[in-house]
Amino acid sequence: MTREDLEARWFALTREELPGMARERGWPIHLDHCFQRILLDNAVGMAWRDAIRPPAYRNTSDEQLEKAVGLGEAAARGEEDLAALNRRSLAWRGKSLPR
Repeated sequence: MTREDLEARWFALTREELPGMARERGWPIHLDHCFQRILLDNAVGMAWRDAIRPPAYRNTSDEQLEKAVGLGEAAARGEEDLAALNRRSLAWRGKSLPR
C-alpha cells in the first residue's frame, strides 16, 4: 500500500466507517478526532503528541500509521475493544472517563 493509499484508508476509517458504527456498537465516542486520538495513541504506546509532530497523519511513520489503521480495522470487525483502547489512551493523557 502506498503512503497515499494508507492516508486515504486512515481518513475513510476514522471519518466515516468508525463514526458510522459508533451508535450501534455502543462506543463511548463518535467524533473523528477521538477515533484518531485513540488509534494513534495505541499505535505509539503513549499520547501521540509526545511522539509525533502535528499534523499526525503527515508525520507518523508508515509503520505507525499502518498499526493505527490495523487497530481501527480490528475494532470495526469486533476484534479489538475500542472502549479499552479509549481508557488506555485517556490514562496516558492523565484523564479518565466522565462518570
